[in-house]
Amino acid sequence: MTNQEQKQEQKEVENSTAKTRQLLGMKGAASGETNIWKIRLQLMKPITWIPLIWGVVCGAASSGNYTWNLENFLMSAACMLLAGPLMAGYTQTLNDFYDREIDAINEPYRPIPSGAISIPQVVTQIVVLLLAGVGLSYLLDLSAGHDFPIITMLCLFGAFLAYIYSAPPLKLKQNGWLGNYALGSSYIALPWWTGHALFGELNLTIVILTLFYSFAGLGIAVVNDFKSVEGDEKLGLKSLPVMFGIGTAAWICVLMIDIFQAGVAAYLISIQENLYAVILLLMVIPQITFQDMYFLRNPLENDVKYQASAQPFLVLGMLITGLALGHAGV
Repeated sequence: MTNQEQKQEQKEVENSTAKTRQLLGMKGAASGETNIWKIRLQLMKPITWIPLIWGVVCGAASSGNYTWNLENFLMSAACMLLAGPLMAGYTQTLNDFYDREIDAINEPYRPIPSGAISIPQVVTQIVVLLLAGVGLSYLLDLSAGHDFPIITMLCLFGAFLAYIYSAPPLKLKQNGWLGNYALGSSYIALPWWTGHALFGELNLTIVILTLFYSFAGLGIAVVNDFKSVEGDEKLGLKSLPVMFGIGTAAWICVLMIDIFQAGVAAYLISIQENLYAVILLLMVIPQITFQDMYFLRNPLENDVKYQASAQPFLVLGMLITGLALGHAGV
């Protein structure tokens, strides 16, 4: 194979990778997509659905009442559809709508700043996803036999939180602490509460513990801020990397992730779930390793590599915690 053929092949691979990143909503994407349904999917950022879907699984586990039968499987699948494609899709589309100016600086290949989709089409998508989410949440309440529509209320609360996170005048994402905690709790606590409420009775202990766990989610949310430092500085957004600098913000990020997982393990020990606590702590060790290998050394270049390497251990730890809580009957 000649050098020219090798370069052509490498270019084709890079273009394919860039298109895949664009479809999933990842950093390092490419513009130029013309299929409207693929563009709509890009706005919904499918890569972000995974932790919410997983949160539903953790909530079902913590309820202690999930049994493997067709009815429960279909209900859990519907709940994952609610948390992931519908509500996370709504949140991401809404965020892209209000971030179109900053995306023009940081990620000009995104569908809105690139002109691939019109503003009225984006607004329609936001409304349709929200209405579908609320409708499905009400059906889940009916299926679970709830006297009070708690899943519907959680859905509406999540929609409201997404709005004040992205939209003025509050625009919580302008504040590095409030915005990232709102994001972290939305990715951990809200789907967890929903899965738990679907198969059990949501209680104060579960609410408090998952809100505590969400401080680790705050650390994960900070990781996403490093790709937007330039645009955040220009538009005056107070993300943690902007407020504290790259190095300090990276340390804040990893300490939040590790310390609060260790705190959850300590709680599991306090309720005599020692084996689960040890397994959870073992899940933290590879996260610390990848933090040292990738993230702390160069958070701007290695954010995606770090997330791909470390986050599987974080989400496995969440499931371990859910199983422990279900086993303990919390």
